[in-house]
Amino acid sequence: MTQLLTLTSSPNSEASISTALVERFADGLRQKHGDLTHTQRDLGVNPPPHLDQATIGAFYTPSDALTPEQTDIIGLSDELVEELEAADIIVIGAPMHNFGLASGLKAWVDHVLRVGWTFRYTENGPEGQLKGKQVYVVTARGGDYAKSSPIHALDHQAPYLKTVLAFIGLDDVTFIHAQGVAKGEEGIRAAKAQIDAITRGEPNEQAA
Repeated sequence: MTQLLTLTSSPNSEASISTALVERFADGLRQKHGDLTHTQRDLGVNPPPHLDQATIGAFYTPSDALTPEQTDIIGLSDELVEELEAADIIVIGAPMHNFGLASGLKAWVDHVLRVGWTFRYTENGPEGQLKGKQVYVVTARGGDYAKSSPIHALDHQAPYLKTVLAFIGLDDVTFIHAQGVAKGEEGIRAAKAQIDAITRGEPNEQAA
């Protein structure tokens, strides 16, 4: 059975473009795969807490030395990592906020980059542990940050996500960008077309 994990991160809830596109993606994947288990997590409405001293301390405490309080502190982080481990397909909804990530999605990143679990250090450098998964990142941007755009260099969203996902072994990543949504519907229509092509199994060009 295929395991789908969808992560949305807009605090805009029902009015969110990125969330609506993720839902469209999930619907298409259900039709494509049929037998599909779907786990949903809304990081915009229910964001993980920002890391604090106690959480970081628990992260670096050996599992057999954790106190009951520390086990409770990192319980959510453990759950987030376990969701990633279980997933075959991951779809991330990412509105661009101030050229980067929404704060809920950034907090999720901080909770799932776990040394000794999602990545480890080797003689040849860090090695991601979450391999063999398909990842799709659906972004929504008020402006147009495509490679041909004069403001492309301001895009700190896609490059950052590509880096941190690869760091934990998620290197099969396709970006679907809804560009220039503050100026009209064209970018949304283009993103919908790309999503539909993917879920129908048609060739598509990745817009990173």
